[in-house]
Amino acid sequence: MRYASITDRLANLGSDKWEIHLRGRALAAGDDSVIELTIGEPDVPPDGTLLDICNEAMRASRTRYSNGRGEESVVSALARKYSHRTGREIGAENVLCFPGTQTALFAVMMGLLEAGDKVLLPDPYYATYEAVIRAPGAGFLPVPLRAEKGFHLQPEDLEAAITPDCRVLLLNSPHNPSGAVLSRDEIAAIGDICHKHDLWIVSDEVYEELTFGAEFASPFDLAELADRVIVVSSISKSHAAPGFRSGWAVGPAEFCRRLLPLSESMLFGGQPFIADMTAHALTHDLPTSSGMRRQYKARAAMIAERLDNVSGLKVVPPEAGMFVLLDVSGTGLTGHDFALRLLEERRVSVMPGSSFGNAGENLVRLSLTVPDEKLAEACGRIASLAGDLAQQSECLAT
Repeated sequence: MRYASITDRLANLGSDKWEIHLRGRALAAGDDSVIELTIGEPDVPPDGTLLDICNEAMRASRTRYSNGRGEESVVSALARKYSHRTGREIGAENVLCFPGTQTALFAVMMGLLEAGDKVLLPDPYYATYEAVIRAPGAGFLPVPLRAEKGFHLQPEDLEAAITPDCRVLLLNSPHNPSGAVLSRDEIAAIGDICHKHDLWIVSDEVYEELTFGAEFASPFDLAELADRVIVVSSISKSHAAPGFRSGWAVGPAEFCRRLLPLSESMLFGGQPFIADMTAHALTHDLPTSSGMRRQYKARAAMIAERLDNVSGLKVVPPEAGMFVLLDVSGTGLTGHDFALRLLEERRVSVMPGSSFGNAGENLVRLSLTVPDEKLAEACGRIASLAGDLAQQSECLAT
């Protein structure tokens, strides 16, 4: 039987990137000593009021069909949020609702790209980005994020990567996996280059609420860039609600008008009871994100304290988010090989940096979303493996 070419383009871009995570899950099913530091799933529940609203809405028959753009309550809440943030008038015509950031990204890329187009992608990058770029038949050009620059995208590196077939810059700040947060001046310089080369900017801002001190900045907030920026985000991280799948895209009215039929053909509206919960989350000051900020910042500091002086390891301090990058090149292993041995020999599951692009080859990513005592135990096991590798290296040298 015949299949569409999209199935070939995405053949190795799904769960293959999560190989070690899936191995760890399988091991954990029969071994409760396994510590999982792979995925970015908040370890706190959503605020109780959100669960109550969702439950009450379901019981009030808010379970019927919605519309393609989104329920009026959440669309209005998003329009107010971005109007306040940008200082411009953002209306319903600038908003589209989706079940999570991932779906929003997929739809946005399908609406912007043709076969043969190129996307500029800062490397390392989130594991699913390559797939949403490949889906419409486009390709990507990696733009190196340099460790010595704190994984902040450098305008000169962006400029050097641009070719005539580039259409989009996929920007992620706060950044996954490094936790880097671009400043307003850095974004303005990047925006100038995108304006010069007539590029769209797709800005993934899912970690907006989880910065550790650096001020969040968005290209959408700069009036001179507003006609070329599309924001995608959700309540998954900010409100510890990943399973509710509630996200959005916000951008120029013309873009949203053109994308709406695609959105409608995909799912024709989300769940009204989840929309009610999301609208409340967006219009009320809940303590969830501030609590996670404090907790994850403290856990990142603990990892740095325990691992930064271990032979062969170097911690990359994050400025936001729920991950820490660990450079393991000093152990003599790649990130993938280190992660594999760590799982098999020490029962700690981490993501190899190679899941996030070529620039992550010597890195592993540790999640901050486990209790402090488990994270401390994981650090001890990581240090133990690094110590064994250092001893083996010394024996070989002699």
